[in-house]
Amino acid sequence: MAGTRPVFYISDGTGITAETIGHSLLTQFTETRFVSERIPFVDTVERAREVIETIRAAGERHGTRAIVINSCVNAEVSAALGESGALMLDVFAPFIEPLERELGEARKRWIGRAHGMVDFETYHRRINAINFALSHDDGASTDYSEADLILVAVSRAGKTPTCLYLALHYGICAANYPLTAEDLEHDRLPPRLRPYRNKLFGLTIDPMRLQQIRQERRPNSRYAQLETCRREVAAAEKMFRAEGIPTLSTTHTSIEEIASKVLTTLGIHREMF
Repeated sequence: MAGTRPVFYISDGTGITAETIGHSLLTQFTETRFVSERIPFVDTVERAREVIETIRAAGERHGTRAIVINSCVNAEVSAALGESGALMLDVFAPFIEPLERELGEARKRWIGRAHGMVDFETYHRRINAINFALSHDDGASTDYSEADLILVAVSRAGKTPTCLYLALHYGICAANYPLTAEDLEHDRLPPRLRPYRNKLFGLTIDPMRLQQIRQERRPNSRYAQLETCRREVAAAEKMFRAEGIPTLSTTHTSIEEIASKVLTTLGIHREMF
């Protein structure tokens, strides 16, 4: 195994873009252990020089050269960061020149465009979608007339985090419905869901994984017993098959993958924020 490499995601904005791209890159390298830190709002040369000391100290501590994944748009700030001696990876550099040639337009070095409040209408749509997800979480409200989609599953199968992800990143009004013991006694959809059949997507999960999750929430309860988990998952899957509800297992699937599959399956096209 190679050693541990310190990695810094540095930006003059939130750093989310640098961290997202950087994480995707580093997951391709499995023989090196990475320890990372996101440093946002590095928007002056003075601030960059302060950060340099942090980068150098990390390199000395680990006995290796640090890696900086940089999304700063200010050339002077980026140049200052380069004095750290770290491997500098500019996330925009490979794309800017080809785009400028193709579009016949020089880039505008605006800070915070990727994750700032640039479009107030879009921003408020995200806020409204988050409020919708929270107010329609776990069957709290069953008025689904304004819902873009409804996730259906047994308790702790991943409904809530997926709904919140869809709201935050796509402005999707996502509700979720927890299948109760009474619901699972039948092979048919609960009556309150039937009018919204075209909005439904079922989530399932391996019973052993479900048991682990429930055990953390309610240790040694009937709710967390493996037999309970097996019975509920089997009944839910039987219902989904009988009703023709599209289904995905969340056992080894990330929230990002779940969200993408749900949107694709239901034919919902929305730009990611």
